[in-house]
Amino acid sequence: MKIVILAGGLGTRLREETDIKPKPMIEVGQHPILWHLMKFYAAHNHSDFVVCAGYKGEVIKNWFANYRVLSSDFSVHFRSHDKFEFHSDLEESGWNVTIADTGAETMTGGRIKAVQRYIGNETFMCTYGDGLADVDISKLLAFHKEHGKIATLTTVRPVSRFGILEMEEDGRVESFREKPQADGWINGGFFVFEPQIFDYLEDNSVLEQEPLNRLAADGQLMGFKHDGFWQPMDTYRELTILNDLWKSGSAPWKVW
Repeated sequence: MKIVILAGGLGTRLREETDIKPKPMIEVGQHPILWHLMKFYAAHNHSDFVVCAGYKGEVIKNWFANYRVLSSDFSVHFRSHDKFEFHSDLEESGWNVTIADTGAETMTGGRIKAVQRYIGNETFMCTYGDGLADVDISKLLAFHKEHGKIATLTTVRPVSRFGILEMEEDGRVESFREKPQADGWINGGFFVFEPQIFDYLEDNSVLEQEPLNRLAADGQLMGFKHDGFWQPMDTYRELTILNDLWKSGSAPWKVW
């Protein structure tokens, strides 16, 4: 099953980083967040990727084109027309990665539409290239197969940025909860789509707007509840959270 990763956005809230690289290439530890996401899927036995590149997509292409050289010891045999001899196997050697240029300013739905030819007429997974989670992919796929609808999105409850005060009318603070989980559910990505999703997409549609609304109206959108770890990377604060978790050796998404 193919995994489509949306990796072409501008990432304007991380401008100092994204002036020189696309957001999914910002590093958590010593590797781009895109690598972490792909390692996560590969650990669940899914390693056929379609990366929807756009803004500064050449950075993604160059990184993958040179990944084996930069990750391995090797010898170069100049007499054999610069033949490379690698001295170790990569853990990623079983991956298939298609990098597709889907346009610098294309919206999320349009990016998925642009890679239809690489997906074919089959069920596929899709997610954003700028967030990490410990979603149980096997349970997600089982849920999707069981309900038989066109689309499943993973719903999450984000942690509030602020503490919550419980106060009496006279101003007395009764309790304080430091950054609790929100009560409502939001879209956390980690989608599963049937090929009929392409009937809901236009060349520049925003997935999260008309396509998902139409799917919901047609009774074709289901939500898979995920109560575990989920962390987007929209700000420097959130990037620091991910880096601190990685450095601690207990990153929840590291299941490989």
